[in-house]
Amino acid sequence: MQYLCINFGVLYPFSEMAKRRNKARSHHSLQVVTLCISTAMVLMLIGMVVLTGFTSRNLSSYVKENLTITMILQPDMSTEESAALCQRVRTLHYINSLNFVSKEQALKEGTRELGANPAEFAGENPFTGEIEVQLKANYANNDSIRNIVQELRTYRGVSDITYPQSLVESVNHTLGKISLVLLVIAVLLTVVSFSLINNTIRLSIYARRFSIHTMKLVGASWNFIRAPFLRRAVLEGLVSALLAIVVLGIGVCFLYDYEPDITKMLSWEALVITAVVMVAFGVLIAVFCSWLSVNRFLRMKAGDLYKI
Repeated sequence: MQYLCINFGVLYPFSEMAKRRNKARSHHSLQVVTLCISTAMVLMLIGMVVLTGFTSRNLSSYVKENLTITMILQPDMSTEESAALCQRVRTLHYINSLNFVSKEQALKEGTRELGANPAEFAGENPFTGEIEVQLKANYANNDSIRNIVQELRTYRGVSDITYPQSLVESVNHTLGKISLVLLVIAVLLTVVSFSLINNTIRLSIYARRFSIHTMKLVGASWNFIRAPFLRRAVLEGLVSALLAIVVLGIGVCFLYDYEPDITKMLSWEALVITAVVMVAFGVLIAVFCSWLSVNRFLRMKAGDLYKI
């Protein structure tokens, strides 16, 4: 016995209708997979920009905190006076670290570098004691360093202060350019990612535009119609973000193996924040794009659904 099914006034065998349903499910599953993969690729790019931003910031702090200001002490300063001065400088709020180089230590280093003892020719130790200080990153700019140098010059026993002024200017100028480039890239990626994800989600909802119209005809509210689409968008955003995090995490592991010192620039805190940003961005943009697409079809009349 052959069973028939009526679909929009056309009689179809049940077997053919089953094939059509299976084909529709397969097509829908393919759309979901495509949506998750395309969204994950966009989230990977966003995650790379966030990681690059953290790396740039940490690199900036690392470079700035390793800029050395050398305080050259007067030759007649005793060890006790030098120690007291070191203690006083160490308590300053802008000092990150401090290293004292005594006259005897400077003589040993000079002898090792020159291959001969300069004191044998000069009759006395020609070197003076030095205090090498590194500033906190927030104070490692030209204006702050000038004020700090002026203050340090007033201390008793300090004969001169030197620091790589050209290097400070170059570092600040370069890091400023990097920050601007990263900001532009982040804005462009946000616009491009929104466009790509919005188009992908709109295509997936386009296939169900008649279902949306049918629910609207039977009296379902807009919120009721939107709810399943938004729930699915949350799930798709989470899956896409997790996929992107896994792939990006594998890349970071390879980077750690290739260059272990990258841990100084890229901490676990930065990785966790990047993962949170990717999840939040993936979910929010998927929900927002679904909301826009569903509203677009809800506002359409029946005749317009056949024209798009």
